[in-house]
Amino acid sequence: MLIRILFLSLLLVLPATAQDILTGGSTTPAEESADPEASSAAVDDLIRILEDDTARAALIERLQQAAPEAEGAQAQETVAPDMSIARQLAEYTQGIAEGASNSVRSIGLALGNLQALFDGTMNADGEALRQFAINIGLLIAALFGSFFLLRLIANALGRMIAARVSARGVVARITGLLGLAVIDVASILLAWGLGYVLALNFGTTSRGFMGINQSLLLNAFLVVELIKLGVRIVLEPRFSALRFLPVTEGNAAYWSFWSARVISLLGYAFMFVAPMLSGLVSRPVGGAVEVLAMATAVTIGIIITLQNKDDVRQWLGQISERRGNDGFGQMLAAIGRFWHLVVIAYLVALLVVWFANPETALPFMIAATMQSVFAVLIGSLVVGFISRFVSTGLSLPDDVRQRLPLLESRLKSFVPAVMRVVRWIVIAAVVIAIGQAWALFDFASWIGSEEGLAVAGSVVSAALILLAAIVLYVVVASWVEYRLNVNFGKVPTSREKTLLNLFKNAFTVALVVFGAMLALAQIGVNIAPLLAGAGVVGLAIGFGAQKLVQDIITGIFIQFENIMNEGDVVTVGSWSGVVEKLTIRSVTIRDLSGTVHLVPFSSVEQVSNMMRGFSYHLAEIGVSYDSDIEEVKSAMHEAFDRLMQTEHKDEILDDLEMHGVTGFGDSAIMVRARIKTLPGTQWGTGRRYNQIIKEVFDERGIEIPYPHVTYVPAAGGGASKSPPPAGRVEDQREDSAD
Repeated sequence: MLIRILFLSLLLVLPATAQDILTGGSTTPAEESADPEASSAAVDDLIRILEDDTARAALIERLQQAAPEAEGAQAQETVAPDMSIARQLAEYTQGIAEGASNSVRSIGLALGNLQALFDGTMNADGEALRQFAINIGLLIAALFGSFFLLRLIANALGRMIAARVSARGVVARITGLLGLAVIDVASILLAWGLGYVLALNFGTTSRGFMGINQSLLLNAFLVVELIKLGVRIVLEPRFSALRFLPVTEGNAAYWSFWSARVISLLGYAFMFVAPMLSGLVSRPVGGAVEVLAMATAVTIGIIITLQNKDDVRQWLGQISERRGNDGFGQMLAAIGRFWHLVVIAYLVALLVVWFANPETALPFMIAATMQSVFAVLIGSLVVGFISRFVSTGLSLPDDVRQRLPLLESRLKSFVPAVMRVVRWIVIAAVVIAIGQAWALFDFASWIGSEEGLAVAGSVVSAALILLAAIVLYVVVASWVEYRLNVNFGKVPTSREKTLLNLFKNAFTVALVVFGAMLALAQIGVNIAPLLAGAGVVGLAIGFGAQKLVQDIITGIFIQFENIMNEGDVVTVGSWSGVVEKLTIRSVTIRDLSGTVHLVPFSSVEQVSNMMRGFSYHLAEIGVSYDSDIEEVKSAMHEAFDRLMQTEHKDEILDDLEMHGVTGFGDSAIMVRARIKTLPGTQWGTGRRYNQIIKEVFDERGIEIPYPHVTYVPAAGGGASKSPPPAGRVEDQREDSAD
């Protein structure tokens, strides 16, 4: 059934060809046109053949026999030419030369046709010109006069709308702009309708009829004014309150003026003047008008480009400076230096291509240009939004900021980097869209192929893995931060602080390694050699950096044994202080003077923790030899009782532990006692206890001995024990270390 329909359709469209196939003969085009009855008879014969099974089978057999010959001939005709580089270059330069020659010839013919028209050597219908002048004159006067009056009314309404929405929000401004657009469209349609009414009822034509040239003018008016209205809506040079494009008053008026002139020139020339002259005078004259209009528009475009060369370069340079001359800023600066050359080359190429082949090349360039402009516009909007988001920054609510103080800074460090990557992806997409529009490459077909889908899937999968790794890091780091926040939830212990920080560091390292490996695997990189190489490199590092390995192994055992945690006061090696940071390789200690010491675990042979479980303040007091020891002990107990009446009572875990006399010095007897306190409070409690002991000893007259100086006269007299002169006594006692 399908074969029948196909052959019947073919033979109905080409009856002469059908007759040749059926009869084996040949007919000339002249014979076909001269004998339509024969063609009709051939169609009837074909129908009879298709209805007869035997004849239809014979027809199919004959076609099958002729097919190989046709295929062989076609194969011979389509033999691939020599596609060497030299031949391709020769064909390319040949096409350029022929295009340039056709362009010059077109300009010459256009100028010659215009000269012939003005000289009167070209024939034209005088009566037709007279009727055209009357009809078109009336129509132009009525059309543009009514449109001028309607525009005055529309501008007055627009001023009222702009005044009402100038101080209001974005929604009100958008509503006002849409209302103004509706008013402008209505004015264009009213003028257009009035023109049709005038053309149908007035002039030299019969009532109810209109000339083709009047219809050309009205249609050109409608299309041109609607396009100009679209430009005015975007730039809005009349009412700044309704303008959303970030341009100044002068720039809006400038670009609106020249855009309207170029649109009017091309629109009326191609849609009215050229077709009108082609019908009234001759086609060469109409073609000459089109050539001159196109050349004038290109000239205007080149002049506008040169006038704005420096302004655009400075504008792009300022954007680059505001961005700190980063990669995107440098690209904008480079575009600013050479943009005018690119635009001028494009305009000249557009003119040459139109001269050479206006039917196919010009529509292609216009379509490609519109697609490129649309891609650049969308890309600019997206990039502008991303840039504004990055520059504005990210602000979290107050409650979230209190719970997670570091989350905002962490997001501010990650989000701009991700947005910069997205911005470059958008720029790449714009470049691909422009290349696709100009047929530089067929990205759509490639991305739809198996290879393109595989590559795109791999890249997207790798990007998703990296994004998931970043999100997972932010989540885990925020959870650790929340768990360590003493203002919310359970107060973490020193051990929890240490383990949570170690967990965050280890998790970050593992996430970076595994995320990078998975991303590389998704884009087709074989990670097995990388893993093997990492093992070899790790082994080499282990031999070459034995100290580092020793640091890590010792740190692991220290963490297992839980000998110290962050916040503990320890002695590590020759350093004593508070543990500020504890990693798997080293410990950071801040001593009493505020100095920070980084101590690797490989140099640690012993760790002394002064804050594990409980602590003691050791009070070892020296008294004179003539002191009553029991009185001294009673004084120390009294001092302890007074201590229990201070704010330190909650820090003391037990009664005073009296040890008694522990030694005999050169001038003092040592009496020792010990106070059990909470870990880390022994120093403050001890300082207060020493102060109270001094007060009690003074009250009871118990002497705390101090060194004396024996003075021997120069004459060799006997030694005498006397108080030392002023300025000669030195206190040799050493303060107890805190």
